[in-house]
Amino acid sequence: MAYSNSPLASYTRLTSHRNSPRNHAIDRITIHCMAGQMTGKACADYFATTSRQVSSNYCVGYDGSIALSVEEKNRSWCSSSPSNDHRAITIEVATDSTYPYKCTDAAYKALLDLVTDICRRNGIKKLNYTGDLNGNMTKHKWFAATACPGEYLESKFTAIQNEVNRRLAGDVTAKGNASNGLYRVQVGAYLKKANAAAMETQVKAAGFPAFIRQEGIMYKVQTGAYREKANADAQAKKLQAAGYRAIVKAEDPDVAAAEN
Repeated sequence: MAYSNSPLASYTRLTSHRNSPRNHAIDRITIHCMAGQMTGKACADYFATTSRQVSSNYCVGYDGSIALSVEEKNRSWCSSSPSNDHRAITIEVATDSTYPYKCTDAAYKALLDLVTDICRRNGIKKLNYTGDLNGNMTKHKWFAATACPGEYLESKFTAIQNEVNRRLAGDVTAKGNASNGLYRVQVGAYLKKANAAAMETQVKAAGFPAFIRQEGIMYKVQTGAYREKANADAQAKKLQAAGYRAIVKAEDPDVAAAEN
């Protein structure tokens, strides 16, 4: 099976704390609490540098930022259960460090967007939270003596299930907003995939996230997808300062919904 990563991730720093490849198709979502108010970048940086044997596929920051730490094709070390993590996408969400481990509204909205995107790309047609392992939303506390995902996020599982399923049914796009699409930052468009791959490698070597997105006969190298244009503009300016011809492209929400 071919795996992809979420275009909603604006930062990528891959950790060596993983198993490659995963041995099971992705059919679960496991949401965790960071027990700290970190950005997505700070969380991914931590996983890349800590001596602790821990990681997650994605990190959602208190500011709504999303970082990729373990590619979806690989198993993260997140839930104290290899069998769960081989089949789940694991997501660390920034929260308070004390009970009830509440997250910000920005983090919660980004979590909904991310889970919707993960489900769409991996063919998970519906979330099913049953409160046990019969469903496809699992909790760290089921596999280890921990409070994770914390009282606050745990209380939101049914709401997360309902909202994501509403989006998957076509009520709204992956952004959770029927009137606005994503703003994508693009650094090149090529007829030959090899040329796009070379640019992708170059951009990553410069410290920016990058991925190839095919549209018709064109292979486009992009470095992020943002709900807010200001964030896309800021990323484009960083790339331009580094010598890249970065542009911001607004995406029609109907197209985004069809592609996810």
